[in-house]
Amino acid sequence: MKSTKVLHGRFTVILREEAEGGYSVQCVELPGAISEGRTKKEALFNIKEAILGFLEAFPEESTRFDLKKEVIRVTV
Repeated sequence: MKSTKVLHGRFTVILREEAEGGYSVQCVELPGAISEGRTKKEALFNIKEAILGFLEAFPEESTRFDLKKEVIRVTV
């Protein structure tokens, strides 16, 4: 049986409130990991599932990014 390594780390996601209602969310590091939800909480839960599913389907992608990063918001 094939063993799958589960990657745990921090990912950056962009959460957007949609004009027609609900929220869309996408992972910056894994552009193929996108989701949505009726509430922020639901959308964030769903993106976690999408990230795990993406990494399960494409395990080679887990080596393409650095989990030791810091996201800082700046005002311009």
